[in-house]
Amino acid sequence: MRPKHFQWRVEDRVGVVTLNRPERKNPLTFESYAELRDFFGNLKNEKNVSAIIVTGAGGNFCSGGDVHEIIGPLTKMKLPQLLEFTRMTGDLVKAMRHCPQPVIAAVEGVCAGAGAILAMASDLRYAAPSAKVAFLFVRVGLAGCDMGACAILPRIIGQGRAAELLYTGRSMSADEGLAWGFFNQVIEPVLPRALAVAKDLASGPTLAHAVTKKMLHQEWNVTVDQAIDMEAVAQAELMQTKDFLRAYEAFAAKKKPIFQGD
Repeated sequence: MRPKHFQWRVEDRVGVVTLNRPERKNPLTFESYAELRDFFGNLKNEKNVSAIIVTGAGGNFCSGGDVHEIIGPLTKMKLPQLLEFTRMTGDLVKAMRHCPQPVIAAVEGVCAGAGAILAMASDLRYAAPSAKVAFLFVRVGLAGCDMGACAILPRIIGQGRAAELLYTGRSMSADEGLAWGFFNQVIEPVLPRALAVAKDLASGPTLAHAVTKKMLHQEWNVTVDQAIDMEAVAQAELMQTKDFLRAYEAFAAKKKPIFQGD
């Protein structure tokens, strides 16, 4: 894959997506939204990539939709065109949630609007002390219900905290995000820490990680009893994998298992 609107590199089975418009704090455009959507949608076919990092260049994560390249044109569109855009941006979040690889956000500096959504849609989030997260849709006269925010954010930080951020559009500091459970860790520098976590996940039982991600997503919409039944089936199927046998044989031999994702 050779994307046009962001940088992509692979290192030790970890793929790194770098939003790369540092002079503008890495905003998104119609084209980069669409390319990111297609990119994450195709990750299921990338057998040599087992974990993903999303980050930004130049000390900032992402400032959201570009004011002149997105917001300006949106004010001139009719409802069918607007729906095409909002559904496309939502499809990016769906693609991030449905790709089998764990997605890790490494956040520095500005993380606003759609940038905050990209961090929210990731599976794990690590921040530099400079990180400031703002779901600022209200600041441009829009609702907080953008790209799944009203469904996903309350599950991460709680309903009341999410409501405050979505109603006010204010910035959440790195320390506040850590205390509220949005960030898994605040550390400087952040990218090496995110890479270390991603490499650890990539060397683990990646098929099992994909099932964990799938179940974390699917079990939002079922009862606890249904979830228990779903997990029973998932674990029984994973107990037939070679990785499960490798783990047992390594334990018996007092060695560390070498997982191969099958």
